Amino acid sequence: MSENIAFCFDNFFNPETGGDCLVGTAPDLDSTEFWINEPNVEIQKLIYDNVATIQNRMECYVLFIMELNGKNYGLVPVNFGTQTTLIVEILAFGSVVFEAQVGGITIDILAVLFDPNNRQYQRFFDISGCRHAGGLYEYGAVLSSDLKTCSILTCSDTAALQISGCGPLERCEGNGICMLNSTCTVTGPTVIDFHGQVNTVEDRCSYSLVLTPSVPDFHVLGNFQERRRKDVTFLDSVTLVLDRPSIKIHLEQGGRVRLDNTILTLNSSPQLVHNVELSKDRTGVTAKLSLSYSTISVFFDGYTAQIHLEGPAGSSFEGLCGNSSRSLSDLRLSEYSSTSCEVKYNDPADSTINCNKMIERCNLLKEAPFSSCNSDIDPEPYITACTNTLCKYPAVDGLNCQFLKAYARACRLQGNHTLDGWRSMTGCSSEAFCQDRTCSDHEFCGQKTVSGDTRCFCRTIFASKYRSTNTLGDQTVCSQNSASLSLASCLLEDKGIAYSDLHLNDQTCRGQMDELTHMVTFSFNSSNSCGTMIITNNSHIIYKNTITNQKSSSDVITRQDQIYIDFSCVYIQPDIETANFRIRDSSVIQHATPSAWNYTLTMKAYTDVGRTQAVESFAEVPLNQRIWVELKANGLDGDMVAMVTDSCWTTDVASSSGSVRHDLIIDGCANPADQTVDVKENGLGAYNYFSFNMFQFTGSSGEIYLHCKIHLCPKRRNKCTSTCKGAARRRRPASSKYKRAASAFISLAWTN
Repeated sequence: MSENIAFCFDNFFNPETGGDCLVGTAPDLDSTEFWINEPNVEIQKLIYDNVATIQNRMECYVLFIMELNGKNYGLVPVNFGTQTTLIVEILAFGSVVFEAQVGGITIDILAVLFDPNNRQYQRFFDISGCRHAGGLYEYGAVLSSDLKTCSILTCSDTAALQISGCGPLERCEGNGICMLNSTCTVTGPTVIDFHGQVNTVEDRCSYSLVLTPSVPDFHVLGNFQERRRKDVTFLDSVTLVLDRPSIKIHLEQGGRVRLDNTILTLNSSPQLVHNVELSKDRTGVTAKLSLSYSTISVFFDGYTAQIHLEGPAGSSFEGLCGNSSRSLSDLRLSEYSSTSCEVKYNDPADSTINCNKMIERCNLLKEAPFSSCNSDIDPEPYITACTNTLCKYPAVDGLNCQFLKAYARACRLQGNHTLDGWRSMTGCSSEAFCQDRTCSDHEFCGQKTVSGDTRCFCRTIFASKYRSTNTLGDQTVCSQNSASLSLASCLLEDKGIAYSDLHLNDQTCRGQMDELTHMVTFSFNSSNSCGTMIITNNSHIIYKNTITNQKSSSDVITRQDQIYIDFSCVYIQPDIETANFRIRDSSVIQHATPSAWNYTLTMKAYTDVGRTQAVESFAEVPLNQRIWVELKANGLDGDMVAMVTDSCWTTDVASSSGSVRHDLIIDGCANPADQTVDVKENGLGAYNYFSFNMFQFTGSSGEIYLHCKIHLCPKRRNKCTSTCKGAARRRRPASSKYKRAASAFISLAWTN
């Protein structure tokens, strides 16, 4: 009978070569009993309580029962997956000893001593370990390492072989040091984050792209807008926010860079602006900033942004680039977005798009020379972004190259791949599309001709409000002495109209382009009428001009599109109104709101020639006292339009057509029958006034009602004043019967 018993894990026991075995004194008998058992919750808990290193769940256990020197003992190996424990127990006073051998070499002694002084009849042993290249390793042991690849092979804390190296955002420097090296690409509506995950922006809001908790005063924002379709958005600009305090650097279309509201002039030499290095070349604009041992560079060519990170391993970033798993609503920045940016649209499908052809184009990223980069930069996110966009939006405005350019640049940033010949193979230029062409907020730069000429196009949401009404701009703006009409340059270009060809009736009056908004404004005023025509009728005075491209010519025919855009401003003659104001109310006001020009009519009574002492409410006015009444049109330009008082009369009742009547002004002149009436400034400007001595009607209660009839008169081509006869020829109408005696109240009214 053998002197030992061996339990081996890799092969049968060989005394000469050894093995991975538990070797102990042979039992009394040549045979032993054993049972293979399913996991047991109580045994699992017992082991967890006694062996702190066990982390896995029990899978099974084996129970061996043997007899040594007439005493029973048990050996219980318990399988926890990559980990194993051994329970050794003796049921009577005595001892049991096993050697743990690897390759025949004893590496540990497992012993149980049970006697009156040591009553520990049961012991637990963690016999786990990693086997590699013929060796056995304990938890945490380093099995091998490679400085060039930064890879380390270790025995994990669950006794599994574990290879560690640089993280998914990192790169090995060849000396065992991992450095942060990752790129986030934002192109069209798509964000490909640092981890290669894809997210799509479907509205026209601003979003957080990169924010790092370690540097809270630095934030990269992406601002999205629509172009030719309402339901497809594109990255429109990038904003760098530096809270010192709240400095904003805007990277915009056409290579324009603004520091808050100041436009910066940049070239290929880096310029330091608030610790941010800014530079510009034919490919786009780059902003670079050092952040706590890390460097972040933001490249923007007007349509694609690529944010590249370099620095020590372990840095974390938030935003759409850092963690696309967060919901878009969490990362939407309302303080930088318009109130309507979340409204979504659903345009009809574009039947001109060949989706299969677009998919074929996008799949070029898996072919040479792009394929040489595929192991470093996964092309699938870029292919997904490309096909999702080009199967819905036409491949114009450089869009068929946009995604290829983005992938090629990511390869150069992260893997230093040059991808020789890719531009000639795809027909893509090295220069940024629409470089140095700046469009307004409601425009985007797009392709005008097949040859590649570009211009600013209207964004479709902006243009829709004009196209629905078949107009080219805003409504006429009428101020006190001028009128103007603004047209959108992009709408004019859509019609093939050059704004420089347009003029008013006077060909020297041409539109002025606002360099910021690209709105073209035509105007005329009281100093320069620009050929404005004046049309009058009983209810309106109309100042009309025309925007046209026609020159004065006697030609019968023309081969040029004829443009005629009429615009006008209107003065509305005051309506008939009557308001009862005893002296208790000493003025009358009427608001006239025509389609263009607004003005307010007032009539007030005064007791002094300077018209500074208004008649107070409920004040009594003695008979025969001099009263001055001023009629004024506030909001009129007196150089363009005069207010003319045609007539004023009084009645003893509120109605202007009362049977008892006394005239003060007739045909713009003082009534010759009332020697106290004096009319001033009538027809000269925006106001006039007259005076008379207070009276009352014979046999009345002392109340009188004053009514005036006025009209507006365009001064440029009219004589608005009346030629009044001398006082000697004044006559008193027979229908007038009044006397000047006791005090009376006055009631004002006016009528047209």
